[in-house]
Amino acid sequence: MIKMETRKPRTIKGFLQKEAVCGYIFSSPFIIGFFAFTIIPMLYSLFISFCSFRISSAPVWIGWGNYIRMFTEDPRFIKSVTVTLYYVLISVPLKICFALVVAFMVTRRTRLASFYRSLYYLPSLIGGSIAVSLVWKELFAVNGVVNKFLALLGKGEPIEWLGHPSYAIWVLVLLTAWQFGSSMLIFAAGLKQIPESYYEAAQIDGASSLQQFFYITLPCLSPVIFFNLVMQTINGFMNFTQAFVITKGGPMDSTLFYALYLYYSAFNYFEMGYASAMAWVLLIMVAVVTALIFKSSGRWVFYEAKGGN
Repeated sequence: MIKMETRKPRTIKGFLQKEAVCGYIFSSPFIIGFFAFTIIPMLYSLFISFCSFRISSAPVWIGWGNYIRMFTEDPRFIKSVTVTLYYVLISVPLKICFALVVAFMVTRRTRLASFYRSLYYLPSLIGGSIAVSLVWKELFAVNGVVNKFLALLGKGEPIEWLGHPSYAIWVLVLLTAWQFGSSMLIFAAGLKQIPESYYEAAQIDGASSLQQFFYITLPCLSPVIFFNLVMQTINGFMNFTQAFVITKGGPMDSTLFYALYLYYSAFNYFEMGYASAMAWVLLIMVAVVTALIFKSSGRWVFYEAKGGN
């Protein structure tokens, strides 16, 4: 007689004990949140970007109308793009340079090195907050500390730092450059990874400190510089809080950053469809700029070969 094997009935407990099932169960909060709060809102914003949509009315499909209006009928959009590009081109290199200089200072072997790192990192923790933006606004007010200090030096008339189109953008640039803490810590970690033997060999060959910086430090730090450049460029395009609190985009739209104008379009003018179209254009702009940085990295970023060769 042939003995028939009987299958054990599948139970819920046995099903849940499978390794793959357990993995999906534990990661399900992230998966659900990712789709609920990222993918679905993105797809919906893509849909309404092709619609004329106000909060008080239902979306009406208009095709490419928002995008055509953006580039042909809205001078403030062009102004916001110009201001944002100008801000990014100035603030990002300035911030990286400050971070690199301070990283050199804090990596020197002193007893207070840890204290210096914490002190310089503090601006990055609080620099993006509304409270610090308000303090910065008071510092550069007509009767603020900056003008009072200039008066002590013999400067006659107080300068309207926040009321002049040529000066207001520089107030925000200085605030951004002051927030170099995170970049500084990354640079400091990169500097510690450079072998001391490189500098010792260069000193034996008679290389000066400047030559060591350009021929050893910068090439070895180029991957770190590349990372900071990408991250700070993306953050620069998304700058909002400082301009919203300090200048409100003025005077004469001289600080009308792209993210700030997007906010005004959505929550001041209630043009949700137009604001969604602006958001997707911003995504494309950031992707293009990031791709150009990655494309150029092959010419100036140097990675150590495997095996130390």
